[in-house]
Amino acid sequence: MHLVHDPAAPAAAPIGFDAFLAVDIRAGRVIAAEPFPEARKPSIRLTIDFGDGVGVKKSSAQIAELYAPADLVGRMVAAVVNFPPRQIGKFMSEVLTLGFPDAQGRVVLFAPDSAVPPGARLF
Repeated sequence: MHLVHDPAAPAAAPIGFDAFLAVDIRAGRVIAAEPFPEARKPSIRLTIDFGDGVGVKKSSAQIAELYAPADLVGRMVAAVVNFPPRQIGKFMSEVLTLGFPDAQGRVVLFAPDSAVPPGARLF
């Protein structure tokens, strides 16, 4: 699957609402963040608490161009929690942390703009 980063690109092909519901996107709080210099693109290893239902999960996020690990602890993020784990070098990424590309293609994290409990599901 190729991700489109062009803001002028047309919308993707229509999907059914059930397909959207199958993607489990949750809010989580970053409880640890550390550099991931072994990654091909500038990345940070995140440990994210999604509350009792999902628990604590790890993610490799290509966000090191805009974020420092110390600034991420305590921050809320959004992630897909029901994709299969993915091996990133020697690190197993358990969730896909979500973001949008800025004008230079750097990843800007996607997060709720008001307080929500860890584990809250996007709908």
